[in-house]
Amino acid sequence: MEQGILKRPGADVHYWSFGSGPALVFAHGLGGSALSWWQQVPYFQHRWRCITFSHRGFAPSTVASGLPDPADYAGDLAALADHLGLDRMAIVAQSMGGWGAVEFALQSPLRVSALVLAATSGTFDASQADPKAFADWQIWAAAERARLAAAAIHPAAGEAMARDRPDLKFLYSSIDAMSQALDKEALRKRLFAARVRPVADAARLPMPVLVACGEKDPVFASPVGRAFAAAFPRGRHIEFAKAGHSAYFEIAPEFNRRIETFLAP
Repeated sequence: MEQGILKRPGADVHYWSFGSGPALVFAHGLGGSALSWWQQVPYFQHRWRCITFSHRGFAPSTVASGLPDPADYAGDLAALADHLGLDRMAIVAQSMGGWGAVEFALQSPLRVSALVLAATSGTFDASQADPKAFADWQIWAAAERARLAAAAIHPAAGEAMARDRPDLKFLYSSIDAMSQALDKEALRKRLFAARVRPVADAARLPMPVLVACGEKDPVFASPVGRAFAAAFPRGRHIEFAKAGHSAYFEIAPEFNRRIETFLAP
């Protein structure tokens, strides 16, 4: 294992590297950190060099301004790749991780061998892919998030995890709480404000792209996933039945197998 701190303008980004082989970079979501990938690294490190990091402002990484700017994420990812000598890498991006991953892939498409967008469209406005499906999902998702909030269930963790895996719910909540000083609602607004890239720009990404959705996701509009994936020249789509926003955490064995299949040469 290798670990270090990448010094960036206005931020320190902590990272870890495990195993050897082709580079596989994991970018976490708003409720996570580098620790979020505890079920993926042991699975993939025997064939891949697995790199995890905490986004600026997410523990133990820091940000001088107090609130990260999502516009900095792609630059942080590029700087980390340069620092580690990664000429080419696959990226698994969960939720918020998609913002930096998408922009980095657009800026440096030849450095990305494959891209997994797990419950995210990143900076793409995926509602353009299927406006009717998105509108219908919005109605359901608003009611579902309110129902979960009334039951004190994190919307990104979901009801099934809370009911069936209290151990995972506890761990998810603990990782989320590590960055409790961060104003995540303010950051969420910044993320949504940056989600304006036209879906037509997906044609600029030549690498295989997997759009991986959870059937019961109240955070990302899974019903647009198939149409969104079709916008990429080499796009694919999968859906995890009955899973919520965090399939990588909730049903890791299935998530890992299906991502491994996608990444297989």
